[in-house]
Amino acid sequence: MSMIRDLTAAVRPSLRHSLRKTPTTYTSYDPTRDHSASSAVVDCAVYRDGRRIDDRECLTPRGAMRQVRESGGFAWIGLHEPTEAEFAGIAAEFGLHPLAVEDAVHAHQRPKLERYDDTLFTVFKTIHYVEHTELTATSEVVETGEVMVFTGPDFVITVRHGGQGSLRNLRHRLQGEPELLAKGPSSVLHAIADHVVDGYIAVADAVELDIDQLEIDVFSPAAKGSTRGADTGRIYQLKREVLEFKRAVTPLLRPMQLLSERPMRLVDPDIQKYFRDVADHLARVQEQVVGFDELLNSILQANLAQATVAQNEDMRKITSWAAIVAVPTAVCGVYGMNFAYMPELEWKYGYPMVLVGIAAICFTIHRTLKRNGWL
Repeated sequence: MSMIRDLTAAVRPSLRHSLRKTPTTYTSYDPTRDHSASSAVVDCAVYRDGRRIDDRECLTPRGAMRQVRESGGFAWIGLHEPTEAEFAGIAAEFGLHPLAVEDAVHAHQRPKLERYDDTLFTVFKTIHYVEHTELTATSEVVETGEVMVFTGPDFVITVRHGGQGSLRNLRHRLQGEPELLAKGPSSVLHAIADHVVDGYIAVADAVELDIDQLEIDVFSPAAKGSTRGADTGRIYQLKREVLEFKRAVTPLLRPMQLLSERPMRLVDPDIQKYFRDVADHLARVQEQVVGFDELLNSILQANLAQATVAQNEDMRKITSWAAIVAVPTAVCGVYGMNFAYMPELEWKYGYPMVLVGIAAICFTIHRTLKRNGWL
């Protein structure tokens, strides 16, 4: 079985690279040069017994890992949108799997949890609510980013993509809880998961306010002079944003359930209890997002039904006035045929009597249609 796994591990990277138009190449690791000294590294530190080690050697990934191997603890390295060349040295230093490295560099991944030997690779989609004064058909409501986390026995590597979802404040908060950091790298993984899901909750509350306002606008009496059906574009745009939100939340349910239920050597048993709380919060958000999608479907259908009813009312009014106008049109058409011998052509009161007759018939039709709600 081990031989099969080794063959699979060897074949899958080559197959995956062959399917790409531009083959992905990883720069070979040069031990004489510190590859980690790049702009992609936003923070690097070693934590021992829950406290950050103040040592200049710990400011580089190589130095941090040397400290960990010599004195224990774990290293936490944070990167922001690294290139292949910038990440190659770190990947070689920590023995990261090429498939996970490729996912971390190129981003645009589905939330997931994968295990490569002694490393857990977790992908989170971060969601940020975009403030706006008024929801329009082109408004951006949510903005997404990504956080990838490599969790090993003695290291945590976070790779962030996008302008949102900074982990700086989270790191500072964790450093104020040394008893939690003392649990090891899994405490950082839990903190990141909790941070991401808390962001989901805040965004869900803000999106709910947008939906409530949209619902009020759709079902309130239309403003005088407003265009019927103008809310359809706003509903559809918000529905698209909710769908993007849903794509970030739903796939993460299974990874959180695995982290909270299945024993894992890389996850401290005490930390696993905290993952259950994260999974519960995520399930609540997922139910909210599904409810948002269904509610927007109902609002969209109601808006389209209102537009259809309004069109029917317009057609009834047009038909009613056409029926009224048909009376003088028909009478005048008959007496405009210019025949020499027609009834009442020589009658003194013929013209006023025809006008009175036309007015009486039109008035009767108008009153009847108005009584029946057509006008």
